[in-house]
Amino acid sequence: MRIAVVALGKIGLPLAVQFASSGHDVIGVDVNQKAVDTINAGLEPFPGEAHLQEKLAELIPSGRLRATTDYAEAIPGADAVVLVAPVFVNDETWEPDFKYMDAATASLAEHLTAGTLVSYETTLPVGTTRNRWKPMIEAGSGLTEGVDFHLAYSPERVLTGRVFEDLRKYPKLIGALSPEGTRRAREFYEAVLQFDERSDLPRPNGVWDLGTTEASEMAKLAETTYRDVNIGLANQFGLFAAANGIDVYKVIEACNSQPYSHIHRPGIAVGGHCIPVYPRLYLSTDPDADIVRTARQLNASMPERLVAQAETLLGSLSGMTAVVLGAAYRGGVKETAFSGVFPTVQALRQRGADVRVHDPLYTDDELRALGLEPFAIGEAADVAVLQTDHADYRTLSPAQIPGVKLLLDGRAASDAALWAGTPRIVVGSA
Repeated sequence: MRIAVVALGKIGLPLAVQFASSGHDVIGVDVNQKAVDTINAGLEPFPGEAHLQEKLAELIPSGRLRATTDYAEAIPGADAVVLVAPVFVNDETWEPDFKYMDAATASLAEHLTAGTLVSYETTLPVGTTRNRWKPMIEAGSGLTEGVDFHLAYSPERVLTGRVFEDLRKYPKLIGALSPEGTRRAREFYEAVLQFDERSDLPRPNGVWDLGTTEASEMAKLAETTYRDVNIGLANQFGLFAAANGIDVYKVIEACNSQPYSHIHRPGIAVGGHCIPVYPRLYLSTDPDADIVRTARQLNASMPERLVAQAETLLGSLSGMTAVVLGAAYRGGVKETAFSGVFPTVQALRQRGADVRVHDPLYTDDELRALGLEPFAIGEAADVAVLQTDHADYRTLSPAQIPGVKLLLDGRAASDAALWAGTPRIVVGSA
């Protein structure tokens, strides 16, 4: 097949590589000329994705994969087009921001030719494929969905850093607007993906048709919103446990020893492109989902709540030097999308602290570019806030932060023995 992939970011580029590795001719289109040039040179434009560089080094010279900024070069004549342009959420209104996907869809429609399967993989509010993309493509192309082209929705279900592993591990969900679209989508994904055998699933791993685009859209929102709500519940338990002299981690371990309980862990923040965003996409079409809204608000409040605990213990943070340990939203991943570092730094600054940030994955210049003042291990600080569960921080001791009066461990990732004798607040523990 000839396949076009629109948007070559941390999901789109690995997808393009996967399709090309499965024996197809793939052309990726992206508005970023620098990224396109880097890819065409056989180099990964971002670090951290396992096996991406070695696969690019093989596929680019072979001609199986190339990149362009020109939709007119990528779209006409494609058997399938997969779109993974981002959809964001307005931080204040919580409404979806379709700006980038609208632009990508309009450019796709302008150059679409008959016979193409169009599949969206970006997480979307329920109903978007049918009610937004279908009429937009038809108006821009002059073609009719279900006759001249076929439209499907198939959510990406992978984590950056392990995309190729996850593509094999999890069923590929599809939903289309017609029986023929369903057939085309199934055949396409069966031709570009390979699946691990899994005895734990109710049916064989592979392409799973959910019947409609709406069901497929909701499945992605539901699995991610579940995690946010579960973390919110864990944070609620953690706040209560800490206030009542209970170790919530022992409670959670005990609960989860029974197969009907799967309580997540509390934490100072929920970050990344997915969990903080997708519940709000869900709420955009189900505004009565109070449990979803409450969990999202609670999780967003955790940095402020935990910094307030530190202020209560120390009396005041004004004039103190505070170091936030970790800029990344999760351990081992060089990504700051919706990272808890930003509200944590804000909460500390609002209380008059001089705030610095350390992260082993970022240079000082990279931290400054994020609006963060860098900190070096070995420098003095009054307060340390562990925001990211990097492996480096598991062996950190007070001696490495001279003068530290308090550790606020927002991830339960520090070693209690190493911090013996230094006040230490662990999220969810008394």
